Amino acid sequence: MNSDASTITTAPEAADGAAGSLASEGLHVYDTTLRDGAQQEGLNLSVADKLAIARHLDDLGVGYIEGGWPGANPKDTEFFHRAKSELALRNAILAAFGSTRRAGGRAADDPLTRALLASGAPVITLVAKSHTGHVERALRTTLEENLEMIRDTVRFLTGEGRRVFVDAEHFFDGHRMERDYALEAVRAAMESGAEVVALCDTNGGMLPNQVADVVGDVIAATGARIGIHCHNDTGCAVANSMAAVDAGATHVQGTINGYGERTGNANLVTIVSNLQLKAGIPLIEPDRLRESTRISHAISEITNVPAYSRQPYTGSSAFAHKAGLHASAIKVDPDLYQHLDPSLVGNDMRMLVSDMAGRASIELKAKEVGIDLDPEHEEGRAAIASVLARVKDLELRGWTFDAADASFDLLLRRELGLAPEYFEVESWRVITDRRASDAALSEATVKVLAGGARHVETGEGNGPVNALDHALREGLAAAYPELEKFELIDFKVRILDASHGTDAVTRVLIETSDGATTWTTVGVAANIIEASWMALVDSITYGLLRAGVEPR
Repeated sequence: MNSDASTITTAPEAADGAAGSLASEGLHVYDTTLRDGAQQEGLNLSVADKLAIARHLDDLGVGYIEGGWPGANPKDTEFFHRAKSELALRNAILAAFGSTRRAGGRAADDPLTRALLASGAPVITLVAKSHTGHVERALRTTLEENLEMIRDTVRFLTGEGRRVFVDAEHFFDGHRMERDYALEAVRAAMESGAEVVALCDTNGGMLPNQVADVVGDVIAATGARIGIHCHNDTGCAVANSMAAVDAGATHVQGTINGYGERTGNANLVTIVSNLQLKAGIPLIEPDRLRESTRISHAISEITNVPAYSRQPYTGSSAFAHKAGLHASAIKVDPDLYQHLDPSLVGNDMRMLVSDMAGRASIELKAKEVGIDLDPEHEEGRAAIASVLARVKDLELRGWTFDAADASFDLLLRRELGLAPEYFEVESWRVITDRRASDAALSEATVKVLAGGARHVETGEGNGPVNALDHALREGLAAAYPELEKFELIDFKVRILDASHGTDAVTRVLIETSDGATTWTTVGVAANIIEASWMALVDSITYGLLRAGVEPR
């Protein structure tokens, strides 16, 4: 054996193929976030980003992590180089992605094939053509030469001590066009030493019954170990992957959060949760599955792609309940309106408060924030009724609390006389000035009482809200230095009655972070700056409350 580079070290159990998963060799969990997922529009990962994501994937317990295409671009080549010294995988096995050798050549002489060896990855995943149209029009070679390209590349890499998986590109479309040739491509890979042939729905156009039929046909005709790689163009990527497993596939590919080109790839966390929690197939350790939500959101932070709130299992709305009827049932038994215990995937049940709320919604939401409103006692019933009436009145005027939990927490405390008074606003004003060709500049003045003193502070900003934020922080800084950690990270404006044009009522949502968590507050007024000020004051008040700060 003449390898170009030593294999990247993994944990002993991973080196033996166990990959830290309970049934890794029974059903491969193969993540391709760093390669296929990175092709998502607007997603641009640095090498440091890829290393950080790989560590999270390893913590989740996936069996294989596809790191990229070494030799095809400098970033992926550097990733594998740095992985040798910086990526100590405990559970997963690193895979390098590449293609079969070029037509008319030899795998041993192909520079991209040699780059796969040089990556040091113990597993190499080759993309191969299985669609006659792609062979003849994209590769511009003969059907037999394509099969020889598969055989030669697989034999060479396995001869160099690498485990080889093959991705049969455009397989489902190819199977429909020319079944016999698609099957020959699978046989060429399998008979040359490939461990797995993953059937790729590259265009994402298949439906579950179609996938199941083809997977069953391929297994019956070839006896090969079959995997599945689905895109989500029909919205069926997860369902298609499940159908493939049901039909006999034992290798599932996907990406975290469903990242990927066009409409994305199959969401690997959803697939794993479905297979493990619904179908009873043990794939990863339960304690690792409970990290799903944290890891999903942590990777969203790295990619700078906002977490999708309605994502199955890990989305912030996945176990959120708004209707009063739901709340009444959940009060009796949470399982009545939840398909499973959210803690199994590290998520939480949330009660949303809106004009649809009933008494049970208010009671349960109060419990979430640590306030016990006992409906069995007159005082508790009166408090619930008071809060409910206040919520319905405000929502009628345009407020929304299902998207602003922090503002509801403060409303609840204010109605019950439990809200801390950190500061008192005497007045505020803001002006925006533009001179000649200069950019417009806003200046705000805030007069506030805090820490036993009166503060008059001026702040400048690139807009009126930014200026008000700076001025208010300056006014409170001496009394509450904790504010230094708070950062406004999102600002949303909605016109509530467009028919009134510029005279319409405006709703503002502000999201704030302390570096560890975030919270959202709301303000509503005819004046957009006044609505912003309401949300801003609530944001700071709630942040101090959340941090356990006592009024000074």
